[in-house]
Amino acid sequence: MFDKIAKSYDLLNHLLSFGIDKRWRKKAVNILQQNNPAKVLDVATGTGDFAFSISMSGVAEVVGVDLSEEMINVAKSKFKQHYSDKNIIFKLADAEKLPFDDNVFDAATVAFGVRNYENLEIGLKELYRVIKPGGKTVIIEFSKPKHFPFRNIYHLYFKYFVPFIGGIISKDKKAYRYLYHSVDNFPYGNNFIVKLDKAGFNNNKSIPLTFGIASIYLANKS
Repeated sequence: MFDKIAKSYDLLNHLLSFGIDKRWRKKAVNILQQNNPAKVLDVATGTGDFAFSISMSGVAEVVGVDLSEEMINVAKSKFKQHYSDKNIIFKLADAEKLPFDDNVFDAATVAFGVRNYENLEIGLKELYRVIKPGGKTVIIEFSKPKHFPFRNIYHLYFKYFVPFIGGIISKDKKAYRYLYHSVDNFPYGNNFIVKLDKAGFNNNKSIPLTFGIASIYLANKS
């Protein structure tokens, strides 16, 4: 599914979020930089937007992994065109079977990807495994506004407008219907914090973004 929409993925992300996704990523990068990580793993990297932002913030080495070959191809193409002076590596890899040793990375990130994990618990444990003690995982993910009328507007927008526009541009309406259902079924907020706790992380917290449309989750490995 993600292979089919790879070439229009960036445009649609920015269009359907009214460009707010860029601000969310910037905030997450600023939080990540508080620990001054030297080596960061970006899981479900997609076309590499978050990995590029992390690298541009001064991180010495960034590794981006994704299960979609076409997404990785787009990321590599963007790297060659605009970021070839940066130390960024893109690899095809399964988030639930990361091809890295234990305690390798100073930090890990996931932007709008954990809701797509086939087994969320295994994926979170993999994130925990590959970061060093004292490391941090920063996750951005869609959530749901709690208050009327914004919650209702959000529901209608994601259920009807997003698949309609996404289908026109990407020629794959099914993928953007999936977006609504994946967000609707995701255990956001405190429910996701519980998942992070069970994976081994500690001192975990969530930061709501833009009326609760999305959240940044911070998870630590002691």
